Amino acid sequence: MPDSIVKETIREVEPLRVDDTVAGAAMKLIELRLPGLPAVDSKGRFAGIFGEREFLVALFPGYMNELSSTAMIKRSIDHTIDRREECATESIEKYLTTDHVLVEDDYSDTHLAELFLHHRVLVIPIATKGKVHAVVTRADYFAALATRFTAQAGQNP
Repeated sequence: MPDSIVKETIREVEPLRVDDTVAGAAMKLIELRLPGLPAVDSKGRFAGIFGEREFLVALFPGYMNELSSTAMIKRSIDHTIDRREECATESIEKYLTTDHVLVEDDYSDTHLAELFLHHRVLVIPIATKGKVHAVVTRADYFAALATRFTAQAGQNP
């Protein structure tokens, strides 16, 4: 691995599978305290990311993307859950963010920055020869980068 500012923030993970359920994947995110996880297909290839945003897409009706405001919808969250509870057993595959954001172990910190800036992901999967084994979160990347920046700029309190 290169000399990376985020190497100590890398989190080893077991990726989700595309046939995992929405409910199971959501619980795994909570358990691991991660905003997202990579998902792999039946051959172990990176298929996309399932995270907080993808869960919200699964739970809330598709027409919400078309509305400029939902202030006029006064239903409780329980009503929404009742109407969409079948999504709990749906496969995560159709909800994945499928942008190719996977990096190999020889990534650079600048490459991570570019991916976080240009893609709507909160995690970037890290792979060895295409096999996903870890993630770096945007929050951890920010903390490592900001710490290094303020130390070098002489701005540490």
